[in-house]
Amino acid sequence: MSSPGEFYNSLPPVSKAYGTLCLLTTAAYHLGLLNPLYIALHFPLVFSHFQVWRLITNFFFLGKFSINFGIRLLMIARYGVQLENGPFDKRTADFLWMMIFGAFSLLVLSAIPWFSSPFLGIPMVFMLLYLWSREFPNAQVNIYGLVTLKAFYLPWAMLALDVLFGASPLPDLMGIIAGHLYYFLTVLHPLAGGRNILKTPMWLHRLVARWATGRQQAYTYSSPGARPTSAAPPSSGSAFRGRSYRLNQ
Repeated sequence: MSSPGEFYNSLPPVSKAYGTLCLLTTAAYHLGLLNPLYIALHFPLVFSHFQVWRLITNFFFLGKFSINFGIRLLMIARYGVQLENGPFDKRTADFLWMMIFGAFSLLVLSAIPWFSSPFLGIPMVFMLLYLWSREFPNAQVNIYGLVTLKAFYLPWAMLALDVLFGASPLPDLMGIIAGHLYYFLTVLHPLAGGRNILKTPMWLHRLVARWATGRQQAYTYSSPGARPTSAAPPSSGSAFRGRSYRLNQ
């Protein structure tokens, strides 16, 4: 059995970084080093006082240390890691772009008064859960030892449980909307004959390669500024990975 340190070091870079930032943010809050009001999303302060960091920092607070906090952190460690190691294997830039698109979608949703929320960490985690459920739809999931169901229905089951426990369903619903929007634009729409308009930009591929972060597919360039072409197709074994590879060609 691996040690906690070995397990942590084995985590893929994006999920590890996001989970670590969420843990450190909550720890700083409990140690009295951070007031969540300084990192919360508040659009008037963003635009009138140029506190643009709020557009990013609000995603790192999952709430106080509690059972719910532990569940959200475990969701990152399980569903985020399985996505990054599975359908996004050797595609760190693509996974990071998915997170960026999800964050942008959630910010737009939060600008709608009905969805307004000072912290978007839980919707981001739920977006990862939704995409995982579409990648592994037939996986059997046991919820609190009470019921077993297919992973495809897990996001809706978790939303229902939050409602039963008295929590607002809006954060979960926001994550589902953002996740489905990404899935629609990158999979469903192209499969229906449409164009994939959500390709990972080249600057992000170059940035990830420059930082030597994660494992990337090899790319060849036909001309300066041309879209990268994979030198070899990814290995089989993941339906989403196969679809993503074909759609990006």
